Amino acid sequence: MEKEVHEQYEYARRRIRQKKILYFHFVLFLLGSLFLFIANRFFGFGTTNTNSVTVTDTTQNWCIWAITIWFFIFILHFIKVYITDRFMNKNWEREQIDRLVALQQKRISQLESRIEENTENKI
Repeated sequence: MEKEVHEQYEYARRRIRQKKILYFHFVLFLLGSLFLFIANRFFGFGTTNTNSVTVTDTTQNWCIWAITIWFFIFILHFIKVYITDRFMNKNWEREQIDRLVALQQKRISQLESRIEENTENKI
């Protein structure tokens, strides 16, 4: 009984840590995106000046690409915390291991019965 309580506590502690890291990632994403946008828009990082004329092309919006990629990574992190790890936890692993062990035991017993049948037929 005490082992189950300890496992539940460890699972809860691990989930809280995962969520805490996800929230930190979200805040970092917001602040980083704001910084990238301001650096691009107001300080001119990524723009090219030619004869005092600013050239506008797709390289000027480099921050949008960086923010989009970062957002995609954040979505993957969110999916891992709230979907994947929620359903594929230790209980799921144990069930899968038990199922595979049961299949192996069934195959072993089938092989043993075949061996016994073959040895009886030869005698």
